[in-house]
Amino acid sequence: MIVVTRLNGTRFAVNPDLIERIHESPDTHLVTLDGAAYVVLESLAEVVELIADYRAYILSKARDFPAITGYPLSLVRTDTSDDDGDSDDIDGDGPTAPVQPRK
Repeated sequence: MIVVTRLNGTRFAVNPDLIERIHESPDTHLVTLDGAAYVVLESLAEVVELIADYRAYILSKARDFPAITGYPLSLVRTDTSDDDGDSDDIDGDGPTAPVQPRK
């Protein structure tokens, strides 16, 4: 979130990913994707710099995350064969869920 100032001096935060456009005429207008418009004291250049700083901050935080070890995410089902070579619960021999009648 970036923090900007309304013309009356109150500050508020806005998600920069939801800003569709910014224009100056002469006041700076932030227009969001849902059509909401905000008039702010900051100049267009200042708002663009706030957004760039915010995105740089997010990227630096992402780099600080430790590398994930263990089981990677996968869309392909892993082989569940046991020592005797047959698959467990994949061939339909596993336990079934009880079926409840509709009301």
